[in-house]
Amino acid sequence: MKVLVVYNRYRSEQPSGEDRVVDQERTLLAEAGHHVSTFERRSDDIAAMSVLEKAAVPFRVPWNAAVRAELAARLRVERPDVVHIHNTFPLLSPSVVTSCAVVGVPAVATLHNYMMVCPPGTLYRDGHVCTDCTRRLPLPALRHGCYRGSRLATVPIAVNMVANRRRWWSGVERFFCISDAQRKILIQAGMPAERLAVKHNFVADPGARRDGPGEHVLYLGRLTTEKGIRLLMSAWDAIAARGGIGVPLVLAGTGPLQEEVSRWARDRDDVRYLGLQSKTECANLVAGAAAVVAPSTWLETFGLVIVEAMAAGVPAVAASHGAFVELVEDGATGLLHRPDDPGSLADCLRRVVATPEENRTMGAAARRRYEQGFTPSVGLERLVAGYEAAIAGSGSREAL
Repeated sequence: MKVLVVYNRYRSEQPSGEDRVVDQERTLLAEAGHHVSTFERRSDDIAAMSVLEKAAVPFRVPWNAAVRAELAARLRVERPDVVHIHNTFPLLSPSVVTSCAVVGVPAVATLHNYMMVCPPGTLYRDGHVCTDCTRRLPLPALRHGCYRGSRLATVPIAVNMVANRRRWWSGVERFFCISDAQRKILIQAGMPAERLAVKHNFVADPGARRDGPGEHVLYLGRLTTEKGIRLLMSAWDAIAARGGIGVPLVLAGTGPLQEEVSRWARDRDDVRYLGLQSKTECANLVAGAAAVVAPSTWLETFGLVIVEAMAAGVPAVAASHGAFVELVEDGATGLLHRPDDPGSLADCLRRVVATPEENRTMGAAARRRYEQGFTPSVGLERLVAGYEAAIAGSGSREAL
């Protein structure tokens, strides 16, 4: 099968799990014998643009005529069987959907977030879940400046969302949702249910698995409010006030709250902040953990770190909302705490460390869950099946 992957990479200074997913998926297809090519833009390139070019970027977010023409020409030459679209913001735009329709190549798209129905893509505002824009014009997002805290910066994304809604929803044969929780929210927001399929992300087997009870509790991810890092700090302070749980909390990652986290961890014996770690270092940290903690306060569309923990035979402690409720079976493969509740999170962390036999059993069950649903072979099977369904149904695709 000939597959063309369309993707706008995120800035390298803000490492994204989405970049990793796209790269792994592309490699998986190639190793299985499929011919994979890419049509790509990099957000890093914006820094090297002239002042005028930078000023033009927001105006091209809803529609980039040059990209439309370039991709259409590429499609006419290569004639792929299917185009797989990922992120198009900010340098590609939904004009790529029209390129596919004009040339007659079926398109699929992976929805890594909620940007189809929410300008910042998070369904999160001012420290709480927000669905104000999901079934209406995104005026609340404009009023609150939901993208980067700026009304001006939110304008092109809101325009993009309104102007291109029909183009996306009718021009893409199949949308891959990365969790059933995400799919349900998008259907409630009005997206066509018949075009939305669940295809979980996969994780390569790390090779290293936990041997023993684990040496630490691990938080691995972006240091942001919506990821629950402040909630975790509050819960850990409560644990420390009662004498601790016998293992330290290890924090790995970077983000806007890095300085705050670094100050909080400084001069403490029960907390270690490591900053950004390499892929190998992250795998070793996961394999050495008593538990991985994912206390997100927003509705996560997936949870790569949870599946990475599964692969290493490590239970997860996660918030009981969003995709986490379908990744973690409470009491069987990990523990779920009440969202936004530091006391509930602290209780779960105490339990997962204080009951080593239960911990070991949950870790083994998590590994079995990984083998059944999140390996590369499972991911490849579901991906190719999605492509085949899109190709089969492309004869009825509406020209845009």
